[in-house]
Parts: sequence; structure tokens; C-alpha cells
Amino acid sequence: MILRWRSGEPLPWATTKVVCVGRNYAEHAKELGNAVPEKPLLFMKPSTALVDLEAGFSLPADRGEVHFECELAVLLGEPLTKASEAQASAAIAGIGLALDLTLRELQNELKAKGQPWELAKAFDGSCPVSPLVPVAEVGALDALRFQLYQNGELRQDGASSDMITPIPGLLSYISQHFSLKPGDLVLTGTPKGVGKLALGDSLRLVLAERLDLQSQVG
Repeated sequence: MILRWRSGEPLPWATTKVVCVGRNYAEHAKELGNAVPEKPLLFMKPSTALVDLEAGFSLPADRGEVHFECELAVLLGEPLTKASEAQASAAIAGIGLALDLTLRELQNELKAKGQPWELAKAFDGSCPVSPLVPVAEVGALDALRFQLYQNGELRQDGASSDMITPIPGLLSYISQHFSLKPGDLVLTGTPKGVGKLALGDSLRLVLAERLDLQSQVG
């Protein structure tokens, strides 16, 4: 999938990977009975996980409950390796919204065995992504509000100010361990309110006054 700007223009870079941050909102960790990690908890989704959020998306069949996790998605426009927070901030090209779709029952089984989560998190189509808003049009990174509505009911109401590790710190931390390329996405964690998806669900995702889009579960 080629990601695009809010204007409809395709991005000038290919997305090679999606780096996800787990448990970056304390209330979400609490709702799932998880401990808050001392350092950012990282996992990845491949480029094959990406789908167009506005075009709608399907659920994997016969693999148990699929839960939505709405997150701020950060688009990189410059390479980052062992970057400072200032360098990380300067490398951000855009902000959008994404769903970290999760096979919750399978994830719980993997966690109980101490195994990695990728089977529950990195399957094809597991990362629906909105159009991206250029960072200059977004406003302060520590003052971003976003919501997810499921069939007209507010389910998640998040604020970047509630992140345990703010966006510049996340990007800097990630870059200490592996390089980020232009076009890569970082999903910055989900607030409380995650829940089960069903066929036919109508979703509305809002990023302050920058994005307001609909999606359908097929």
C-alpha cells in the first residue's frame, strides 16, 4: 500500500515497517491488567499489514476476537539512527491515525507463554492507516487529541499529553536500537477503551480539527 497525504497525493517514500509502542498510556495498561513497562515496549508490523483506513477493512476469519486500538501514527521524513530527541522531532513529516488490530485471545495465549506477539499483531491487514497530515499543520505534538467512535458511540478519547513517553522520546529511543527510514510509521500507543470489532461496524476516527473520517468493517 502507498500511503497518502490528506490532500490525496501519495507520499514520496515507501513504508518499510511500522514500529508499534505497547502500554504507553497507563490507563490502557490498567484496563488489560498489564504492568506499565519501565522502558517503551516495542514490536513491529511489516508493510503487508498496511491498508487504507478510509476504504474499509476486513477481519481475519476463524482467528478469534479482533480488537481495535486507535493510535496516533507518526510519519518519518528523514532517516534516524541513534538520534537525540531534537533530531527526532525534526525528522517528523506527518501525523495521522491508525488502528493496531489485535487478535486478543491469541495475544493473551502468547503472553502467557512468554512468546512474541507478532502472530496476534502483524497479520496481513492489521494496520489500517488514515491519510497523513503534514506536521506543520498539526500543532504541538504534546497537545494532540483523538477519538474513535464505534457505531456512533465514543469508545476511545486520547491525548498525547497522557503518553508515558512523549513522541520525541519514543523516536529517539527506537533509533538507539534500529534505524528508521523516511516513510516508516511509528504507532505511539493506545488510550483506554479498546474493544471487540464485528462485521458491519461503522467507525469514525477524529484527530482534532485535522482529520475526521469514516471506516467500515467488512
